[in-house]
Amino acid sequence: MFALLASGLVFGLVFSLSGCTTGPTVGSPTTSAAPTTSGTSTALGGLDLSLLAVGSSEHALDVGGRIRMYRAYRPATLVTPVSVVVMLHGGLGSARQAEQAYGWNALAEERGFVVVYPDAVGAAWAVGGDCCGVAGTNGIDDVGFVERVLTDLASVVSYDKSRVYAVGFSSGGMMAYRLACDTTTFAAIGVVAGTVLGDCTNPAPISVMHVHGTADTTVPLLGVAGDGVAQITGIPITDVVQAWRNVDRCGGTVSRSRGAVTTNATLCAAGRAVTLVTIDGGGHAWPGVTNSGPLDASPSPGPTTPRPTSSALPSLAVDFDTTAEIWQFMSTHVR
Repeated sequence: MFALLASGLVFGLVFSLSGCTTGPTVGSPTTSAAPTTSGTSTALGGLDLSLLAVGSSEHALDVGGRIRMYRAYRPATLVTPVSVVVMLHGGLGSARQAEQAYGWNALAEERGFVVVYPDAVGAAWAVGGDCCGVAGTNGIDDVGFVERVLTDLASVVSYDKSRVYAVGFSSGGMMAYRLACDTTTFAAIGVVAGTVLGDCTNPAPISVMHVHGTADTTVPLLGVAGDGVAQITGIPITDVVQAWRNVDRCGGTVSRSRGAVTTNATLCAAGRAVTLVTIDGGGHAWPGVTNSGPLDASPSPGPTTPRPTSSALPSLAVDFDTTAEIWQFMSTHVR
């Protein structure tokens, strides 16, 4: 039996979303400027489902009487079978911020997959253990919301249901774990600076990649109380990773170090894998982007802009591009 029980103090602040007096009609996406390159089409049963606009688009859903938003990015060319990455923003972040910050759109253009960016209620996800913020205290069903996003996406683009992945930063990483605990939708997840909160009993096997800074004081590697807004107290990250290795029936661990980056990789039954990457001296951050604060990351390169080289990255992450590494890990797994 796999049960990870951890608690965190709930956000003491309620955050409102500005600029939301008007928005797209439910079920009708609004689109931003799209690349001029025409996209390829995919079909399901002879029916063209390539209705998702090329580039970024914004979508609204009625979920239990509450309007929920998500953003989607479709590259100019889709590579079949089409994969989907669900990118979950951190606490106090947003779908738009995550789209700009972590480089997923640029990588999607290179590799031909679709990215969706769900928006949390009150800028925080209900990840378990009454955390966090409005979502946690009001029992928002964020697992159900993410699954609705994927259902809605399937109405406008045909994708491979066995190649759906979830990735998140901080609270978004905790949400990725919650999805792994409560669903069988995903082939693999990528977690950056997150942990498991609440009950996670008998989850289905899933491949996991976890990236964490050893000097993270918001979600500490050792599981002690964090100093962030939510004051997260989890369990040691090594215990979290070991629990998933037990679920996945993994073998021995292969470790390698390169500069500040240490990777502990384990191969598991049925072709799955569980990998822990630690950044020596790294804080509460997404390695590979320049952080000006705990919530702010530098914008990602545009769809036609080359991805940054290691010389342009912070010294602690010169040998590790988190976005590219997580995609490389996840994309090798199917459900």
